[in-house]
Amino acid sequence: MPPHPLDLDLPKHVDAALAGYLADRKTKGARTEENFAGVVDALADFVLGGGKRVRPTFAWWGWRAAGGDPDGDQAGAVLTAVSSLELIQACALIHDDLMDASETRRGMPTVHVRFADKHREQGWLGEPERFGLAASVLIGDIALAWADDMLFAAGLPTDALQRLSIPWRDMRTEMLAGQYLDVLTQARGDASPDAALRIDRLKTAAYTVERPLHMGAAIGGGSAELVDGLRSFGTDIGVAFQLRDDLLGVFGDPAVTGKPAGDDLREGKRTLLVALGMEFGADVLHDALGRPDLDVATVDVVRAKLVEVGAVDAVEERIAELTESALTALDRAPIVEPAARDRLAQLAVSATKRTS
Repeated sequence: MPPHPLDLDLPKHVDAALAGYLADRKTKGARTEENFAGVVDALADFVLGGGKRVRPTFAWWGWRAAGGDPDGDQAGAVLTAVSSLELIQACALIHDDLMDASETRRGMPTVHVRFADKHREQGWLGEPERFGLAASVLIGDIALAWADDMLFAAGLPTDALQRLSIPWRDMRTEMLAGQYLDVLTQARGDASPDAALRIDRLKTAAYTVERPLHMGAAIGGGSAELVDGLRSFGTDIGVAFQLRDDLLGVFGDPAVTGKPAGDDLREGKRTLLVALGMEFGADVLHDALGRPDLDVATVDVVRAKLVEVGAVDAVEERIAELTESALTALDRAPIVEPAARDRLAQLAVSATKRTS
């Protein structure tokens, strides 16, 4: 049987759902305050300007794994509900860029930089950077609030909403707890592997793979055994996803990743790669980590040292181990729709072997 059109082109359908929702909110918001339209435009540009739609995809396939029918009456509502995860992602990224003082995202100015530039161009009163900070905080907050609105107005049955409210609630708490732990760990200078993995588990794995799968299975009324299996799979793949991101943050091609080479080093990220590099004797990290003025030549020296001491190989081995354990959990999960097992296995590989 050929793939269903929704299964085949899910990111396109997610984009359409998001575009329609944001256009509606812009129209209604402009009636309250015309200047608000520009804020919604900025959020829409950010949400629709890139991204792989990883979270909605995992949520959709969690629903399909529980027996969700893409030809059924609820498919459209499910699509809208899982698309709301991209607004959670927008909130996380906009605020993360602000906290990390990042200047670019997906090859474009970050939201706080964009609004600081607008302030400067218009010659407004006060400090441009402070205006950019305020705007990005508010836009991230709007994204978080509208994620709730989009989800709960999607048209799902009441019992499905009650079931998914648990993973939805827990996912948001875990994401914000992980973000705080990330900030706290940098402030404390904790470069231990345990701290890095704890951040990966909360900040990335929970809201990227584990909880979206849980959410989809909950919508579909999946069994406790199915939820447990998908969550085990999602936790391991989510951590592996972040470890790949850590490698790309140091070794990735800026033309592909959309961020400057070595940006994670400049921001002082306490990743597993950095933790293992320090543990294995890459002393150059002590001087390089957290230096905003870090030049490309020094980044190249750090890269070479991380390879030399074996930190890169160790992270690659961890990614391979996590992917293998995730696929084992997937094989054991009582999945209702066979196509879902195959697709989730494919997603596990693509999420952990990507180049951007």
